[in-house]
Amino acid sequence: MTIGFRILNRKNSVDLQTAKKFLDLPVANVSDCMWRLTASGSRLRPMHKSGQLAGPALTVKTRPGDNLMLHKAIDIAEPGDIVVCDAGGDLTNSLMGELMLAHAVKRGVGGFVLNGAVRDVEAFIDVNLPVFAAGVSHRGPYKDGPGEINVSVAIDGMVIEPGDLIIGDWDGVLAVPFEEVEAIFKKTEEKQAAEIEEMKKIKAGEWDRSWVDKILIGRGCEMP
Repeated sequence: MTIGFRILNRKNSVDLQTAKKFLDLPVANVSDCMWRLTASGSRLRPMHKSGQLAGPALTVKTRPGDNLMLHKAIDIAEPGDIVVCDAGGDLTNSLMGELMLAHAVKRGVGGFVLNGAVRDVEAFIDVNLPVFAAGVSHRGPYKDGPGEINVSVAIDGMVIEPGDLIIGDWDGVLAVPFEEVEAIFKKTEEKQAAEIEEMKKIKAGEWDRSWVDKILIGRGCEMP
């Protein structure tokens, strides 16, 4: 086994039908149901125009500024896969542009999460495939390797295993562990329903705010 330069198979993968159910749930609510401890950081921002991202992770680990393994990942991706590439967050060279984007669309890739830069930004906006990246650089990538596919990667402390659920919207990107997907979906559905009721109360002027003073008093806050 050549650690650092290898392509592995996924052992598990969330199915697309389950993944798509998360498109109706805000990432923030899913995050709340995971105790707000997991996040991919604030650097990853949408490069597309609109829409959410949800699908199984096809993970890539590469050295900064090199996209050889990213090319290979697109070639082997299954329809709906979210290609998650950790390139160390370096923005010196881009990882992909409009040609790779067009190839990915043709392959049926569901989206990208890139801990690195892109270029040809207008193409990402026009094509509107969900793509989150850490920045933009007109300088192109190298294609030498090394790198790994279908290994554990981490972005700003968020660990992503191959086949984990990846979701993303304008609030950011989140990985849901494969084993926890069904439980987290159920909890988030319940939270979403509760928030809908809370919004109704706000609009009706009936939102109970007594909890604010209760906490302040309980923590010893001096009040008039």
